[in-house]
Amino acid sequence: MTLVGRARARAVETLTLDSPHNRNALSAALVGELADALTDAGQDTGVRAVVLTHTGNTFSAGADLKDPPPPEALVALFRRIVELPKPVVARVTGHVRAGGLGLLAACDIAAAATEATFAFTEVRIGVAPAVISLPLLPRTDPRALSRYYLTGERFDAAEAARTGLLTTHADDVDKALTPILDGLRKSAPDALAETKRLLTARVLEAFDRDAAVLTALSARLFSSPQAREGMTAFLERRDPAWVV
Repeated sequence: MTLVGRARARAVETLTLDSPHNRNALSAALVGELADALTDAGQDTGVRAVVLTHTGNTFSAGADLKDPPPPEALVALFRRIVELPKPVVARVTGHVRAGGLGLLAACDIAAAATEATFAFTEVRIGVAPAVISLPLLPRTDPRALSRYYLTGERFDAAEAARTGLLTTHADDVDKALTPILDGLRKSAPDALAETKRLLTARVLEAFDRDAAVLTALSARLFSSPQAREGMTAFLERRDPAWVV
C-alpha cells in the first residue's frame, strides 16, 4: 500500500500524505516512504520545488501511537526537509496535530485553508513536543509556543499565521499558492538552493546542538508511566487519570 502519492506539474513535485485510516499519522512506514520521496525529489534536476499536502481532513495527526517511528527517524525526516536543496511548500486544508506541526514547521513555506486548526496535544497524553521543537523553536513566536505547548489548546489558521507557523492562510489555499509556486518556477535552481541555505542556517544549528538531547527526552517520556496512561486513555477515548 502506497502511503505517499507523487505527482508532477510544471516542475513542482507534489507529495501527498495518503494514510486516511489513521488521519495521516506519522507511522514508521509513512515516515520512511516520505523520506525516500523527498530524497528522490531533491536529486531530480527536473524538480524546482516540492509541495507537501494530504488527503482527507487532516494534514497529520502526529505520531502514530500504534506504530510510532523512533525519535531518530522523525529527526532525520525533519532535517531532510530543511536540508533539501529545493524549497518545500506545505499545503494544508485540514487539521494539524502534535508531530504534524513539526512536519509543517520544517517546510520553507506553509499555506493553510481558513478552516484548518492546529494543536500541540503532547502534554495531554503525558509527553512533550520534544523533537518537533527542532524546526519549531527557531521559526515560531516563543510566547505563542509557551501558551500552546503548555495547554494543548486548539488554535486557528489566523493565529498560526500570526505566530509564524504559517506563511499565509486563505479561504482558497490553491489560489494563495499560485503566485508562490509561479515565483519558485521563475527562480534559478542554484540560486534557490543557496538562498534556502541562508534561510535555514539557524534551524540547522538547532538540529546540530539539540537533536541528541531532544531525542533522548522523547524516548524517555514515551516510555514513562504517565505516557502509557495518556496513550491508553486516548485510544480508549476517555480522560487520563490526571484530569481534574
